[in-house]
Amino acid sequence: MANASAAFDNYAKSKNGKRRGKRMGAPRFKSKRKARLACRFTTGVIRVDADGRHVTLPRLDTIRTHEPTVKLLARVQAGTARILSATVRHERGRWFVSFQAEVKRDLERVARPDVAVGIDLGVKTLAVMADSTGEIRTVANPGHYDRARRQLRRASRTVSRRQGPDRRTGQKPSKRWEKANAARNKVHHRVANLRADALHKLTTAVAAEYGTVVVEDLNVAGMLRNRRLARRIADAGFGEIRRQLTYKTRQRHATRTIAADRWYPSSKTCSGCGAVKATLSLHVRTYQCDACGLVIDRDDNAALKLAALAAAATTGTGVAGDQDAQAVSKPRGADQKTRTTRPRRKAEASRTGGATLPHQRQTEARDRTQAEALTLW
Repeated sequence: MANASAAFDNYAKSKNGKRRGKRMGAPRFKSKRKARLACRFTTGVIRVDADGRHVTLPRLDTIRTHEPTVKLLARVQAGTARILSATVRHERGRWFVSFQAEVKRDLERVARPDVAVGIDLGVKTLAVMADSTGEIRTVANPGHYDRARRQLRRASRTVSRRQGPDRRTGQKPSKRWEKANAARNKVHHRVANLRADALHKLTTAVAAEYGTVVVEDLNVAGMLRNRRLARRIADAGFGEIRRQLTYKTRQRHATRTIAADRWYPSSKTCSGCGAVKATLSLHVRTYQCDACGLVIDRDDNAALKLAALAAAATTGTGVAGDQDAQAVSKPRGADQKTRTTRPRRKAEASRTGGATLPHQRQTEARDRTQAEALTLW
């Protein structure tokens, strides 16, 4: 009841303008059927035991952990870490405990601090990385979900043949359905773990090598609306790659992460002369420049162009969290149909409302030299 009253109090204050921050909506009912099983401990005995294999939590007493806790234990004993709270949650069929700790950590120097890398994400090839020295490396898409689809189909067919739950009639699932559903969930959990492991290895290697990382500001939610590519895009984890690069570059190495403008035409812009194509279909995998005659792979060209964006950040210290990069022009480079600007329906003294003046008509830009646009992120 206390949480409910606090939620309504915050909602009322937000509606009346007495609460700072983002405006809150009305509280909604939270069902225990759909909520994640989790609890947080902030007071009481919260510690990592000296043997490195047990943790002590309030009301739960001492619990053995599957993985050793020697890294956190060493920091606590050395005085470079202080545990603030602990959260126990049930996720992917297992119970986890995570500690919120205040840590004193020295920044790790990257291998090549003066080199910038541009990362172009894709479906067939997960990442094409081109650095400022001209070296291009590719990372193949492991496709963990595609590999497990056959196993998932068999597990799903087994579940469908069992007597499952029905909320409309109040029917409870059978024991065989629960067993089959647990087997299917185990396959999903394995795919999720493999994907997380691969993405962490990729982002850790990139953050530890380069001083500047340039990525694209992709509209992942919009890309998932494409029913032909939604499954592969979701399996690749574009948003997770960007999220991990953000905190790993800033917190671990104090390096820069630059996000190109969402409408920056990295694939259409020639990495040699800077000319921009008016249109470039997705099925065209080889970029051919009409101005200088450059012929290069589409993804390699985009990665090289993203790496060149790092040179446009002429101001700023390059330290993590620095938001003082110089803003430059951000022309829209995505495909858009040419249409006449709709005027405001407001009568003026010199003309009637609804007329279109000549200077209000917009036309599509043809091949031109692209001004580089970026946002320090």
